[in-house]
Amino acid sequence: MHKRRATLAAAVAAVALVATGCSGAGGDEGDDNTLTLWHFEGENSAMGIAWDRAIEIFEEETGATVEFEAKGFEQIRSTASQVLNSDEAPDILEYAKGNGTAGLLASQGLLTDITEAVEEHGWDDKLAPALQTTARYNEDGVMGSGAWYGVPNYGEYVTVYYNKDAFAAQGLEVPTTYEEFEAVLDSFVDAGITPLAQAGQEYPLGQLFYQLALMEADRQWVNDYQLYEGEVDFHDEAFTTAAETLVEYVDKGYLSQNASGLKAEDAGVSFINGSAPIFVSGSWWYGRFLDEATSFEWGIFEFPGSELNLGSAGNMWVVPVNAGNPELAYEFIDITLRPEIQALLGNSGGLPVAADIADITDEKSQELIEGFNAINERDGLAFYPDWPTPTFYDTLVAELQQLINKTKSPDEVLTSLEEEYESYAADFR
Repeated sequence: MHKRRATLAAAVAAVALVATGCSGAGGDEGDDNTLTLWHFEGENSAMGIAWDRAIEIFEEETGATVEFEAKGFEQIRSTASQVLNSDEAPDILEYAKGNGTAGLLASQGLLTDITEAVEEHGWDDKLAPALQTTARYNEDGVMGSGAWYGVPNYGEYVTVYYNKDAFAAQGLEVPTTYEEFEAVLDSFVDAGITPLAQAGQEYPLGQLFYQLALMEADRQWVNDYQLYEGEVDFHDEAFTTAAETLVEYVDKGYLSQNASGLKAEDAGVSFINGSAPIFVSGSWWYGRFLDEATSFEWGIFEFPGSELNLGSAGNMWVVPVNAGNPELAYEFIDITLRPEIQALLGNSGGLPVAADIADITDEKSQELIEGFNAINERDGLAFYPDWPTPTFYDTLVAELQQLINKTKSPDEVLTSLEEEYESYAADFR
């Protein structure tokens, strides 16, 4: 699940993408001096800042021109199979990682096997093994092995953002156990404050659901769910606890009564403006909070009570099979992995995958990177809940909305999720 579903929700409609032919994409095939590039990072995001600088360097060093088009995450996700299977495909684009996204396109023959380029440029030596999982896919499109179909350009993980001023006003300390976390939530409710920023229309609620399940899970549970290594029981202790706990969160007032109708942008803004003191979400918000959450002191802490956290390598640079200039695409990828660009990414609030930590001088950025490294070092990255099937995201959003609206019971929701999951995953076991 991913932030761009919220931060770039105003992107052009998917139908328009196909109909207009996406000027500057496939039409430049054969033009050795033009690289067509798509990504969906906000201009003031850490990645957007870093990629802008990478484009400048690329043009200076190669003499080629970059034709960049900003796309929305949903815009790319919903039309990728159609566009990449046409002469409108760009030379390089940012794309979501996971079985149901990059893995699906790889299995359909729409992405270039870039293993040779990876080895030639030494990108595999720059990326930690845990970060390579989502870059490689077998012939069925299952991540973790096989050829390279993408190169991660940053890292990401879900953490707990908290308003330090709001905590201090209630005399609260950062919780280190789940019981202490619940006590913090209760304290805010007792003070008439809804503690958790949340959004049921998009990814945040599903990420909270998965994080609650991870409290009762281990690495094999994750591998069974994400990599199809074994049977998955959606009525086990982990999933049952997660579903029942979300209902309790509603009953106890931890979530807003209208959370099911809110989008991720709404949740993020409620943290930025100080109305919600806690937001469980991804590192992709960090750079924006540095810019906009300036009226109070804030920080982060790991979700208490779990050794596993949502997270992975970030989205990837992928090269469509129909790319006109793949060699230029490889040159651009290489520039984005340079220490200079990775340091800029880190000092702008992002999570670099190939930076020298000594180059990260911003104190807040160091906090974010240290948190990611701690989770990565203990093999704690557990990916995202919607990855196992191409349509699981939509099902998860719809079912969890009904859960917190109490139009479905936890058992009914879990049964629906299991049916959706098995309709796809059963073929890979």
